Amino acid sequence: MNALYTAVATANGREGRAVSSDGQIDLTLAMPPALGGDGQGTNPEQLFAAGYAACFASAMGAVSREMKVDAKDVSVTAEVSIGKDDTGFGLAVVMRVELPDSLAGETGQKLVEATHAYCPYSKATRGNIDVELVIE
Repeated sequence: MNALYTAVATANGREGRAVSSDGQIDLTLAMPPALGGDGQGTNPEQLFAAGYAACFASAMGAVSREMKVDAKDVSVTAEVSIGKDDTGFGLAVVMRVELPDSLAGETGQKLVEATHAYCPYSKATRGNIDVELVIE
């Protein structure tokens, strides 16, 4: 891969801070109440969900241009879950894609599937975690 951009961030655990090298991100991290924390900060699953949703939505823009369809009113929500698996903990994602009426049916289905094949986050997670695509 020929890197076009490299993001750099440093964190010191789930009960600490996360800071990007450019200072644009400087967050308090905290365990969510569901995992026994006080919830008084952001957690890694929220950060991953935000990044994946943003990347998927942008990827959909690129794919829609190739397909010559209008996806400007699309909304993407990523639900990232953490839980126990055979080796400790694992992640799962439900990617909820809200499409306008003009993209209902087969066209929308093809767009979402093509986006999932194209999106860098989807490529990175493929075969590693379960990702469910839900079209709304």
